[in-house]
Amino acid sequence: MSKTILTVDDSPSMRMLLRSALTDQGHSIHEAEDGVAALEWLAVHDRPDLMITDINMPRLDGFGLVEAVRAKSEYEAMPILVLTTESSDQKKSRARDAGATGWIVKPFDPDKLAAAIRRVTP
Repeated sequence: MSKTILTVDDSPSMRMLLRSALTDQGHSIHEAEDGVAALEWLAVHDRPDLMITDINMPRLDGFGLVEAVRAKSEYEAMPILVLTTESSDQKKSRARDAGATGWIVKPFDPDKLAAAIRRVTP
């Protein structure tokens, strides 16, 4: 089933790869280049079905974004996947503690990304 997904990554090429993979799977994609832009987008649009965010970004990183989103009651249940080159258990634990739903390591496999989306969304 088609989902509305907000992707957050400071890399234009990664946003393009995500857009391509996710639109091929039938999803509607919105993009933000960092955590600040994502919060600005969320403030004026309907809640997406899912957010996929990088960790290492300028202005507001993925940890701060996840914490800020989880602090808003309307986003308590929204699934948040972290998509990053980071793979340390410490970073995964920090993301989970912030409220992330799942973790995917870059470079991503479109089929595994699709499976992760199916796992975390109704």
